[in-house]
Amino acid sequence: MSAIICKDLCKTFRQGEEVITGLDKVSLSIDAGEFVCLSGPSGSGKTTLLNAMGGLDRPDSGEITVGEQRLDTLGKGELADIRLNSIGFVFQAYNLIPVLSARENVEFIMQVQGVPAAQRRLLADQVLAEVGLAGMEGRLPSELSGGQQQRVAVARAIASKPRLVLADEPTANLDTHSAAQLMDLFVALNQERGVTFVISTHDTRVMGYARRLVRLQDGRLISDEPQQPHTMAQG
Repeated sequence: MSAIICKDLCKTFRQGEEVITGLDKVSLSIDAGEFVCLSGPSGSGKTTLLNAMGGLDRPDSGEITVGEQRLDTLGKGELADIRLNSIGFVFQAYNLIPVLSARENVEFIMQVQGVPAAQRRLLADQVLAEVGLAGMEGRLPSELSGGQQQRVAVARAIASKPRLVLADEPTANLDTHSAAQLMDLFVALNQERGVTFVISTHDTRVMGYARRLVRLQDGRLISDEPQQPHTMAQG
C-alpha cells in the first residue's frame, strides 16, 4: 500500500524579479512502512517537497496522494484535519511551546483532537518514556538539552499514532551523539510501529540510515535508489 504518491509536482517561488524553481515535475511513490531520505544541497527542493507532502505548501501543479486522500484538491480546513490526524512533523528548530512542559507539549495535539485530559496525560507519559525521557515530563524546553528537546518533538509527532512522519533536517542542530540517538529512535519507531518516515537532510551520516535514498538537485529528482542502511557508529 502506498503512503505517498506524487505525480509531476511543480512549484515556483518569486524572489524579487527572479522566479525560483522549487520543484520541477517531481514524481515519487513511497510505500507504507518505508524509511526514506530526501537528500541534496540547500535549494535542491527537498524541503519544498516535504512541505508539499505534508500539505503545508500547495504545488502549482501535479498531484499528491497521502493514504487515500488527494491533498492537492483539499481546502485549508480539510488539509488541517489530515495534518492533525494522519501526519506527524519533526522540524529542525523543534518548534516546542516554551511555556509548556514536555508533557504539555506532547499533549497539545491530542488536546486539539479532543482526547480527554486523563487519557492524553497517560499517553503523553507513555510516549515520553518510549523516547527515553521518563522522569523529565515536567521540564520546560529551556531545562532540556537540544537532543532532549528534539525527542520531545518526536514524542509529540508520534503521540497521535500517525501513519506518516515527515522530518525536515531533524539533526541539523544536534551534536553527533544526539543525532545518532535520534536516528536510532527513528529506526526503532519505523521497525516496531511500522511508521513511514520521510526525512530531508544534507548530512551523509543521516542518509546512511535510509533504506532508500532520493536525491534532488535544482528542484528535479535526479536519482532514487535502494541502499543497505548503516548507523553513524558503523560509519
